[in-house]
Amino acid sequence: MDHQGAFRRAALERGIPGDEISSFSRHLRPSVGLSGGGGAPVGRMGGLPRLPVGMEWPSVGDIPLPLLLSVDCGALPGADGFDLPVDGTLLFFVHQERDHEDRSGRYARVVHVPDGTVTAVAEAPEPHCVREQFDVSARLGAELPLWLQEGDEDWHEFWEDLEWEDMSPFQQRLARYMERDLPHLDELRALAHDVWPSGAGVVLGGYVDDEVINGIAEQTLARREKAGEIPAIPIAKWYSHLEEEKHRLAGEWISLASEARAYEEYCTSFVIRHDDLAAARVDKALAVTRFEAP
Repeated sequence: MDHQGAFRRAALERGIPGDEISSFSRHLRPSVGLSGGGGAPVGRMGGLPRLPVGMEWPSVGDIPLPLLLSVDCGALPGADGFDLPVDGTLLFFVHQERDHEDRSGRYARVVHVPDGTVTAVAEAPEPHCVREQFDVSARLGAELPLWLQEGDEDWHEFWEDLEWEDMSPFQQRLARYMERDLPHLDELRALAHDVWPSGAGVVLGGYVDDEVINGIAEQTLARREKAGEIPAIPIAKWYSHLEEEKHRLAGEWISLASEARAYEEYCTSFVIRHDDLAAARVDKALAVTRFEAP
């Protein structure tokens, strides 16, 4: 199905100008939702991995990393702009409790096993590192950046309610853009949700979770300050600088795989820079595990 074409036709039928549809569509980032039950399987949650013959189970010292997810890249629906490997299997390993406590990223690993590699089902080093196994099917999706989303924090309405002089220069630029170029934003968001409904247990692609990109942005600004690349940021202006840095980094980073927040007590996001993913450097992925109280 031509989702982009269907979205554009539906928007044109509602009288939304083509230029505005194109402007909105530039912010849609392709994703693939994975869910259990129904549809042809494209991978599975948990279970035992097929590893290249001779490869040891990914571990940190004597601590094996459980397999969270395995995905057959060749079976996924094509998504323009999402540079997953075209074939082979992606394996996502993470020890969620330790990754949540440690924050260094060393308790997670992403492995790509290309097609044609001689593999064998790995023997589990310990029984507790094998999670419950079930197949997942795929559905093409698309995501918007936070500042264009509608939800608990509707940034569009938030900025409309702010006095102009209380906005940062960055907020003013986005507010001008939305007012000038996206006057039918509410309708376009609703149409996008109809064409690409949400609700998957795990999402490949799309935008990096706000909490994760916020942490990356804070570390990046602090590093640039310390290195003298930018002037020291006054405390009163830190938030506006952070917001602009998050906006910039959202174009540099992409979500590789992210569990839904309500999926389990621990949920992990794997994120990666666009250039690393395009070069198949999946070992450069960064994992962040959050704890969601039941």
